[in-house]
Amino acid sequence: QVQLVESGGGLVQPGGSLRLSCAASQNIFRFNAMGWYRQAPGKQRELVASITTGGSTNYADSVKGRFTISRNNGKNTVSLQMNSLKPEDTAGYYCNSDPYINYWGQGTQVTVSS
Repeated sequence: QVQLVESGGGLVQPGGSLRLSCAASQNIFRFNAMGWYRQAPGKQRELVASITTGGSTNYADSVKGRFTISRNNGKNTVSLQMNSLKPEDTAGYYCNSDPYINYWGQGTQVTVSS
């Protein structure tokens, strides 16, 4: 059974920081690259950061230098440290494998507003 449980979102002012966490079941986490995706109202879901099982990372240009993805292979968790947040980062954030499977958790809402 696949499980993806995201947490850590909230309301933050521009320039602030948040740390998102995702607990994944071993069957999706163990052998896959993992990613953080986001979807804003009226927009398509996009991949913002991904990390391989070996720790290599990739970032969307819009978040490069501000977001950092990490994973704990012993705990089946993946995190996203988000700094220097902007209003355009406002979205629902979801974790999944990269490429994603057709199952999504409930996500966690990030709202950047003054």
